[in-house]
Amino acid sequence: MENGMSVILYEKMPDGSLNAIEERVWSAIMVASLEHVNYLVVGGREFETVEGRLNVDEGKLELLLVPMRTE
Repeated sequence: MENGMSVILYEKMPDGSLNAIEERVWSAIMVASLEHVNYLVVGGREFETVEGRLNVDEGKLELLLVPMRTE
């Protein structure tokens, strides 16, 4: 992972479907920080990380996110 790892962020929609928010390469430090965080800010929106899956076939880390309500 010296050049980073491709990470795909999926938003879980209210109907249960998944919406791919973005895919980009994360540094090893960013991937390691997932051990310490529960929330991500992407495009100015805050999401809670629900679960992650390492897709070995594609060499990608997939994260499932749910949006935080902003009142």
